[in-house]
Amino acid sequence: MKRRTLLALAATASLGVRAQVANLNDAINKAGRQRMLSQRMSKAWLALVNKTEASSAQLILDRSMALFDRQLVELKAYAPTPEIRKTYVDLEAAWSEYKGALVGNHPSRDGASGLLNTDARVLALAQQGTVQYEAYAGKPVSKLVNVAGRQRMLSQRMAKYFFAAALQVEPAQSRAEIGKARSEFLNAMTLLRNAPEATAQIKDELALADNQWLFFDLALQQTANATPKALSDLFVTSENLLTVMDRVTGLYAGMTT
Repeated sequence: MKRRTLLALAATASLGVRAQVANLNDAINKAGRQRMLSQRMSKAWLALVNKTEASSAQLILDRSMALFDRQLVELKAYAPTPEIRKTYVDLEAAWSEYKGALVGNHPSRDGASGLLNTDARVLALAQQGTVQYEAYAGKPVSKLVNVAGRQRMLSQRMAKYFFAAALQVEPAQSRAEIGKARSEFLNAMTLLRNAPEATAQIKDELALADNQWLFFDLALQQTANATPKALSDLFVTSENLLTVMDRVTGLYAGMTT
């Protein structure tokens, strides 16, 4: 168990984060990372309710909140158009409400449904900002940065709903959302593997992601039998898959064409 906890902590510490927005690809990467963080924070919060990997979950929640705060400031300041800036002004307000839900009450099943509703608004605005940055950049690789970055979010979204289903919080909807996110994830992996821009290094990372996916998907199949071990497996594998997909996103973001 200690080794598993260390794996999760290593995953949360290894996200490739620059101190400032360097260029438009970096902006798309960070904007997409905000989507992921919206789901990762809920996952960690719900893991605490389930008493799963508690020390890792608390650290991930704290670090994710701090990173979301920092990137929000950077993306708002970097915004190249009034429309993009407005998105981040709106996201700032939605984040304030969500942050209050995350830290205002001790994690409990009673607050879980409300938390899911609150994170949905943050996710929608983070998605809007990412799409706006991609459109402004207007390059083929910009779409790949967006798609690869969205895989990070989907990994955390599936895990979030797994923990919600374990608590019997809107279980039918949770299972449906897992199925939808799973299909999106697999389709996007095919797109990323077949992209002309995919280098040998990117393909190697995608192969590693495929291997991580096998472990994650195996854990995901235990939705109807969420034992403490299944919950722990899902938590750790979601972090490992996130780490690999963050590297893939960074590799696409580092391209200049």
